[in-house]
This record gives sequence, structure tokens and C-alpha cells, in this order.
Amino acid sequence: MRISTPGRICLFGEHQDYLGLPVIAAAISRRISIDGDYRPDDKVILHLPDLGLKEEFSLRDTFPYVIQRDYFRSTINVLKRKGLTFSKGFECVIHGNIPINSGTSSSSALIVSWAHFLDKMSDNPLNFSQKELGEIANAAEVLEFGEPGGMMDHYSTAIGNVIYLESTPEIYVEALTPQLGTFVLGDSLEPKDTLGILARCRYGMEDVIRKVTAYDPEFSIFSTPFEKAEYYQKMLSEDEFSLLKANIEDRDILRQGKELLTENTHDPINELFDEAFGELLYLHYKNLRDHKRTSTPKIERMMNAALNAGALGGKINGSGGGGCMFVYAPTRAEEVAEAIEKEGGKSYIITVDSGTRIEP
Repeated sequence: MRISTPGRICLFGEHQDYLGLPVIAAAISRRISIDGDYRPDDKVILHLPDLGLKEEFSLRDTFPYVIQRDYFRSTINVLKRKGLTFSKGFECVIHGNIPINSGTSSSSALIVSWAHFLDKMSDNPLNFSQKELGEIANAAEVLEFGEPGGMMDHYSTAIGNVIYLESTPEIYVEALTPQLGTFVLGDSLEPKDTLGILARCRYGMEDVIRKVTAYDPEFSIFSTPFEKAEYYQKMLSEDEFSLLKANIEDRDILRQGKELLTENTHDPINELFDEAFGELLYLHYKNLRDHKRTSTPKIERMMNAALNAGALGGKINGSGGGGCMFVYAPTRAEEVAEAIEKEGGKSYIITVDSGTRIEP
């Protein structure tokens, strides 16, 4: 049995899901695969040659967890609670070409693949839907360990293509079917500053919302118009006001993006769409760079080089402070990829891809 699952990029709504705001994400043509078969005993042996690692444990010994973020065991435990049973062990080889620790959801793709593999290889497969596999992966990676985190990565990698995801007041997932051209993913090869960025973008903005709501109980991050933000300037610091405006504008950019992506479902060649889409991506990037400060000088050089080489727009991807950026380059992907490499990044030409699947 061979299962593969894609990584993902966040098109719109970066650093907004934890505020309860929606996101739009796209699965990409870089994937992680699990190829395995039954063993005659109850051992689980996982070979990860890309990382030079090997994991081995018994199906009888999946709880308590023995390492931090023990996702292979936690996924088995989540599935057992859902009624799956395992009378045989497995031996698997795991390969991937998703950049690791760079904001493209390699860990979520791995867990979705593992959950999918375990379901199909269990004694009593329940044949979970892609959406259900995303929920299982989220439970195994986030809920099982009490960690903060949204569901964008898990739903996006499991369902594939382009999705619109709301988390408030309840989970709502909508599959979008836009005709999108080529992207170029650029890995800065810089380590992400996830904790530092979160301290500012999440906890800083949550504090802003508390202050503004205490001042004006009618304020809502979901509905207050951008124009009204000026009303709160006098009771916020310059930095806090900058964050507030950026988040409200990014909320509105996502709404424009969803409308644009919903309209372009039939025509694979549409220059007006391509230009408008690229412009919205870059507007989002400017807020992330200038107000949320998630970019780096190297990523800025990579972005400028890509735009000069013909990309129509793009943004930093993931938590930021390093990691990956991407650009939309439907006609000049090769030139754009070369420009990113000249700035010291590692480039990958990618397209939107399907979700988790059984491979032939």
C-alpha cells in the first residue's frame, strides 16, 4: 500500500486563523509518501531515509508517549478510539520532497498519509473521507498533545486543491476549483522564528482586540469596516494600530481573493485574473512584511528578484521569520526560479495538486 499527501501554501489569511478569521490554502505538487506492508508480528518499523532515521515500536506499546510530539503513536491511538483494530504490524518506507520546517506543512502531510495508510491497512477499514482524515491528523498532532494550532494544514493537505476554511462559529470547509497556473516556491533556507513571530502577530493582536473591544463593545474583527480603524488610533500605540489595520485589511483581501477564485473556474488562460490574483497576494505580503514583520531581508530580496523576473505577485508562507515564500508565475516560472536561486534561495516550480491519495 502506498499513500501520498501534498504540502500546502496559504494563499490568503496568513496569521489570521488563530483570530477566528477564515483562510484560503492550496495543496502543492510536493508530497510525502508512505509505502508499506504487513509484518508477521505486532511491530511497527518506519524507515525515514531522507532524514537518516528509523522508528520502531510495538502496537501494544503506543501509550503513553515516549517522545515529544510522538505523532506515529498518537495517530494509532486516535484511530483506535474511532474503532479501528490492528492485529498485524507494519513495515514502511517514508519519502518526501516537501521542504522541511519551512512553513509548507510537511509534518501535517506526513500525519495525514500515516492516518490514511493505517485506515486502509487496519483489520476493519472505515474508509475515512479526506475531510475526516484531516480531522484525525489534527487530533493526532494538535489535540492529543494540547498544543495550539488551527486546522488549515490538516484540511488543506488531506482535501487538496484549494480550500476555504472557516473555524468560527464552527468548522466550515468549502472546496474551491479555480483554474490556477504555475507557482514558484522559494525556500530561504533560514530557520523560522515561529515563537517570536507568534508573540507579536498572535498574542500582540489578541491584546489589541481586548483593548479595542473594551473601548468599543461593538468592535468586531469579523465585521468592523477598515475605515473605522482610524477611530481607535488614539487609544493604541503606533505598533498596535499598525497590527489592527493590517489584520482588518488582510481580512478584506481574503474576501476579495475568494470572490476572484470562485469566478475563475473555467478559463485556464485569463490574464486579467492572473494579474488581479498576483496583486492581491502581494498586498497580503506587504501587510505581513511591513506590519506583522514576518519577512526577512533575504526573503525580500528573493521576492523582488522574482517580481523583476516576471512573477505577478506572491507572499511569505507560514509563520515567517524565515522559511518559504512563493510567487505566482504562470508564464515565466523557469526565469523566476532562477532569479530566486541567484539570491541564495532554493526554488521549486509547483502547481496546485490533489489531496491525500492511494498511489498505483
